[in-house]
Amino acid sequence: MTKVDPNDLPYRPCVGVVLMNDAGKVFVGERIDTPGAWQMPQGGIDAGEAPREAALRELWEETGVDASAVEIIAETSDWLTYDLPDALLGKVWKGKYRGQKQLWVLMRFSGTDADIHIDSDHPEFSKWQWCDSASLVDGIVPFKRHIYESVVRAFSEHLS
Repeated sequence: MTKVDPNDLPYRPCVGVVLMNDAGKVFVGERIDTPGAWQMPQGGIDAGEAPREAALRELWEETGVDASAVEIIAETSDWLTYDLPDALLGKVWKGKYRGQKQLWVLMRFSGTDADIHIDSDHPEFSKWQWCDSASLVDGIVPFKRHIYESVVRAFSEHLS
């Protein structure tokens, strides 16, 4: 079997959502498939879908939060990329991608904790919490930490 050079593979187009409550805390969920790994809502952009549409869809799919309960505050100005670790290459996304390129959207949440429902038909998270931006990066899987550091910097004027 021929080994694929990851540099020959494209990045998967993706969006990420920074959901911020009135106290300036950020939503993070513990991945259902990786206990101890926390992340913000994120996912692929469907064909023909604009990034903002994808962000609102992913937010709904992963948290149950409706678009009417958020206000878009800011977006990253450019794509942020990460490469998959060798152990995951060829195993996720049917081996088509070397990692993801992500646009991130900061949203202010106007709802209540009772409006958050992670128990969807295809849940991503086993539990969730509000986190301050200073400790946000600590629980993220190592290969995504530089992305989260960049996102926190990009939105620092809005986060507590």
